[in-house]
Amino acid sequence: MASESIKFEQVGAVAKITLNRPNVFNSFNREMALALQEVLDTCSKDKGIRAIYLTGEGKAFCAGQDLQEATDPNGPGIDRIVVEHYNPIILKLRAIEKPIVCAVNGVAAGAGANIALACDITVAKESSAFIQAFSSIGLIPDSGGTFFLPRLIGMQRATALMMLADKVSASDAAAMGMIYKAIADDQFEETSMAIAIKLADRPTVGLGLTKRLLNESHQNNLADQLNREGDEQIVAASSKDYNEGVQAFLEKRKPNFTGD
Repeated sequence: MASESIKFEQVGAVAKITLNRPNVFNSFNREMALALQEVLDTCSKDKGIRAIYLTGEGKAFCAGQDLQEATDPNGPGIDRIVVEHYNPIILKLRAIEKPIVCAVNGVAAGAGANIALACDITVAKESSAFIQAFSSIGLIPDSGGTFFLPRLIGMQRATALMMLADKVSASDAAAMGMIYKAIADDQFEETSMAIAIKLADRPTVGLGLTKRLLNESHQNNLADQLNREGDEQIVAASSKDYNEGVQAFLEKRKPNFTGD
C-alpha cells in the first residue's frame, strides 16, 4: 500500500487500521478512500487476520468527506466520490466475514459516522461524538446512513438526527443503541483493542457465518431466515473450531480456536 493516509499493522491476529490524515480530522480524499479499500481487501484474504480494528489518528475519528476535494472543479465530483469511494468501503465492511471493531476515538461526522455504524461492533471514547452533518451543507446522508441508522435507533430518532444534524455524545449513542458502548477516555485504547483481540481468539468460521446471516436478515422473512440458519449451522458444525469447542467444553478447559 503506497498511501500514508492509512496506517496498517498486525497485532497478533488483529489487523489495526488507522485513518491517518489528522491535520484535517481524518477527512476522506480519494487517496485515503482507495487505500482503505485496498487494505480491507488484504484483511479479507489473509487467513492470519481474524479480526479487524478500525480507528483514527489524532483528535478525531473521521470528519467525513474532505470538502476541498468535493468542491474542486478538477476533483472526482460528488457522483464518483459516492460510487467509487464510500459505497465500496461500506460493502467491503459488510462482506468481510471477520469481525470488525470500530474504535471511535473522537468526532465521527458525516460519512465518518456512517462508516463507524457499518462496522460489526462500534465503541467510542466518552469524549467523542457522532454527527449526521449532511443536512448542514444541503446534502443527504450517504455511506449507508439511511440504511443502518434507522435499524439501530428507529425511524423517528434517525430522521431527527439526520435532519437536525444534532451532535450525539458517545454515552447517548450507547444509550440509544447506536453503538455497543462508550469507554472512559483513559481506558479507551486498551479496552477497545481487548475486544478485537478477544474476537480474534474466537471461532472465526462461526463468527463469519453469524455476520453473513445478520446481513441476510434485512431481506429475509422469518421462515427463510430459519432455513438459512439451518444451512449455515451445518457449515459451522463441520469446522475444526466446533470440534475444539465441544471437546473443550467436555474437558472443562478453555478452547483453543484456530479459525478453521
